[in-house]
Amino acid sequence: MTVSPSGSSIDEAQEFLDAHPDIEAFDIVLIDANGIGRGKIVRRHELPGIYENGRHMPISILGLDITGEDVHETGLIWDTGDGDLRAWPVSGTLKPLHGTTPPRGQVLMSMYDLAGTPMGSDPRHALKRQADAFAGRGLHPAGAFELEFFLLASERDGEGRVQPARAVLDGRASGKTEVYSVDHLHGMEPLFSDIYAAAEAQGIPAETVISEYAPGQYELTLNYRTDILRAADDLIMLKRLVRMQARRHGVTACFMAKPIERYAGSGMHLHVSLRDGTGENVFTEARDGEWKPALLHALGGLAATMGESMLVFAPHANSWRRFVAQSYAPVAPTWGVNNRSVALRVPAGAKAARRIEHRPSGVDANPYLVAATVLAGIAKGLDETLDPGPETTGNGYDAGAGEAPAMPHDWLTAISAAEGSAFLKTALGEEMHRTFTAIKRAEYLRVARTVSELDYHLYLHEV
Repeated sequence: MTVSPSGSSIDEAQEFLDAHPDIEAFDIVLIDANGIGRGKIVRRHELPGIYENGRHMPISILGLDITGEDVHETGLIWDTGDGDLRAWPVSGTLKPLHGTTPPRGQVLMSMYDLAGTPMGSDPRHALKRQADAFAGRGLHPAGAFELEFFLLASERDGEGRVQPARAVLDGRASGKTEVYSVDHLHGMEPLFSDIYAAAEAQGIPAETVISEYAPGQYELTLNYRTDILRAADDLIMLKRLVRMQARRHGVTACFMAKPIERYAGSGMHLHVSLRDGTGENVFTEARDGEWKPALLHALGGLAATMGESMLVFAPHANSWRRFVAQSYAPVAPTWGVNNRSVALRVPAGAKAARRIEHRPSGVDANPYLVAATVLAGIAKGLDETLDPGPETTGNGYDAGAGEAPAMPHDWLTAISAAEGSAFLKTALGEEMHRTFTAIKRAEYLRVARTVSELDYHLYLHEV
C-alpha cells in the first residue's frame, strides 16, 4: 500500500462501503482546466484499491480542450509520451449520488506524479497552493460561491433558439422574467426537492433558491465554509448534481454564461474573507465608517490584477457576451458597499461577517482557478498595501476604473493579457498557467475558423 499524498485513507473507503452496502459503482471525477469532470465509473470492489494505491490516469486528461480534444501546446501529450500519473481521492468527497438506479457513489480525485508530488496542471492544486501560502501568514481564507444557472427545455423553439423549461410540476410555460417570484418556484418544486436531497446526501450546504433575473434562470446559494478548498469542491459537486437531477426531470441545466441574448447571463460570485489563527475575521472594522486597512488593501489588489486575470473569470467565447452594460455583469474593476453594479462588492450586514463579493466570474468558470486567482490578488494587495481608489456609489456601469488597469473587452485580448501576465503565472503556478492559456488559445482558434449560422445570415446573399 502506498501512502496517499492527498490525505485520504482506506478507512474512509471501508466505512463508506459498510454504511452503503447497496452502492454498486462509483464515479471517480478529476476536474480539468475547464472545470469539466473527467474520469471513470468503477465497480464497488475497485474502490478500496483506489484508496490504497491511487488510480493510474493519463497525464493528457488535464490537457484537453472544451470538446475533449488534445491540446499539444500544453506539453501534456506527446512531450510526456502520454504517460500515466496517479490520481488519488480527495478526502471528504466520497458521497452517494441521490436517485441513481442502481445506486452509485462519487469521489473527487486529484492528480499527482508517481512519486506523490502534486501535478501542476491540476486546478485543485493551484488553489491549495494559494491557501497554503495564506496559512504560512497565519491567515485562513473562507468563502462560498453562488450558483446561477438556467433550466431550459430539451427542445429548441421554431427558430432553433433555446427556451426556458416548462414547469416540471404541471408543464406550465412562462416567458416572463419572474424575478424573486416564489409562486414561479413552485412549478420546479419536484426538481428542487431532488436537488436539495442530493445536496444533503453529499454534505453540500445548499441553501436559498431564487428565481433570477431572466426567464428560466435560478440561483442557489451555498453556506460559508471556513476552508475555501471545500467551498470550491461544493460548487463543483453542486453543478454536477444540478445537471444530473435536471436531466432526470426532462430538462437541461445550462451553465453557459450567456445562453439567451435578450437577458442577463449567469454569474458565479465568490464571497471571500480571511480569518486569523483565533478565528477572527481580519476584514471586520472596529468602528462603523472606518474600513479595515486589510479590507481596503485586498480590494486594491483585486482591482489592480483584474484586467490580466479576466481570462480565468471569463474563459470561453460565450463568456464575453455576458459583459454588456446594464446586464448585471461588471464592466470595470470598481468597488462599492451594498452595490450590485460594481465588480467588488462589500455586502451590507453584520460586521463580523464582513467579506468581499467578487462578481466578475461567469458560472462557466473553473471555481478552483477563480478562487486561486482571487486569493493571489488579495495577497498582492496586502503585500503592496494597494489602494482600491474611491468607492463607487450609484451606477457602477457608468463609473470609470480609476487608476486600475483597463479590463479587456474581448476574449482574444484577455487571452493575450493572460499569456503575458507574471501575476497570473504566480497565481496559478507555471504549469497550470501554461496549460490553461494553451487550451484557451487553441479554443480561440477553433472558434475563429468556424463558419457559423450568423455568418450565413449576415453575408450569404449580401456580399
